[in-house]
Amino acid sequence: MPRYDLHAHSTASDGAYAPAELVRQAALAGIEVLALTDHDSTAGVAEAQSAAADLAIHIVPAVEVSVTWQHKTLHIVGLNIDPDHAALQAGLARLRIVRDERAVEIGWRLAKHGIPGVFEAVSAQAGTGMVTRTHFAQYLAGQGLAGDAGDAFKRYLGHGKPGYVATQWADLAEAIAWIRAAGGVAVVAHPRRYQLTGSWLRRLLAEFKAMGGEGIEVVSGVAAPNDVQASADLARRFGLLASVGSDFHSPDHHWLKLGRLPPLPAGLVPVWSRWPTVDS
Repeated sequence: MPRYDLHAHSTASDGAYAPAELVRQAALAGIEVLALTDHDSTAGVAEAQSAAADLAIHIVPAVEVSVTWQHKTLHIVGLNIDPDHAALQAGLARLRIVRDERAVEIGWRLAKHGIPGVFEAVSAQAGTGMVTRTHFAQYLAGQGLAGDAGDAFKRYLGHGKPGYVATQWADLAEAIAWIRAAGGVAVVAHPRRYQLTGSWLRRLLAEFKAMGGEGIEVVSGVAAPNDVQASADLARRFGLLASVGSDFHSPDHHWLKLGRLPPLPAGLVPVWSRWPTVDS
């Protein structure tokens, strides 16, 4: 069976590698099927597919959609989408405007807190890509204001901190609708990361499936073995397709590596079984 990684980011959002370089690195890591899942953008898909043409790797066009559900931020991955679908692109464009407005507000709040010029610096760092909180975290760590990006979130960007901005993303139902309209499969990304109780997580998955969602990320780059098993149990309970993804952003993240994913637990239906064009 091919080696899959169905969750990875490029410079089109907050990844370290340009799409073409990400594809080359994935091929070197032995990945044979890669999904480019940038946040609220498919801008890197064409470059990734072009880079894959001369390599032994298949690119699944995809996106990671930002969602607000019950006042919580979730991420829904859309796999094997038509990246040019009009309704999907209209929705993603709306979310990118929200991201741009949030970035300006974060910069203003950090300046008010005594850290001026951050928005301008991270905008230059992001280049033609979107500005995300990851860029802010990396800049703050680089300036010695935090130990690393994770520490920057704890000190400045997390809930209740000086740079925190409450944000209203897409509704869960509309995000799923965009993905389905574009011919894709909607997948709940890294379900154990949201710190939901068991009852809340089951409520989420019940609503997700009722709205047309079809998959759950069972194996994730940040998931401990007990988390993998718990997600596998949820996939079986709700009849969801199982996905795998590293959530790779940067080689500096030692716990999120391309190609370092364990196999799916037994008894699950893999999400790629829906794709007749990809050998399984």
